[in-house]
Amino acid sequence: MHDFNLHAPEGANKKKRIIGRGQGSGRGTTAGKGNKGQKSRSGGKTYVGFEGGQMPLYRRLAHRGFSNYPFKKTYQVVNLGEIDKRFDSGDTVDEASLLKSGLVKGASPVKILGDGDLTKKLSFKIAHISASAKEKILKAEGTIDG
Repeated sequence: MHDFNLHAPEGANKKKRIIGRGQGSGRGTTAGKGNKGQKSRSGGKTYVGFEGGQMPLYRRLAHRGFSNYPFKKTYQVVNLGEIDKRFDSGDTVDEASLLKSGLVKGASPVKILGDGDLTKKLSFKIAHISASAKEKILKAEGTIDG
């Protein structure tokens, strides 16, 4: 094959089908919309969930009860191993310092989890700390004021 002999493979380039341009085009008269009926008319459409006049499923099913989903709390989690890498001994770990170090983003509440090892003496001022993380912090002679 030569560089100057390139072309698209068979069937790659198809001609656009133009509809509604006379009987001789093969797509005239009803323009591919069939005969009569709502969907053949101009502006004829149905809403999402329409079942031809039958009571739609979303209205047939009962909607009762309570969902706590809109009220759920989401925490940004930070593991002790990551804190150990980013902070020096004697530092204070709070939401502002975690934000500054790039371990958390935005303003949602932070929770410290106990994955990894803590080798430095740090002071924690965070409201949510897991039991395993508390144990490791106290073992490393750190303090918790949260």
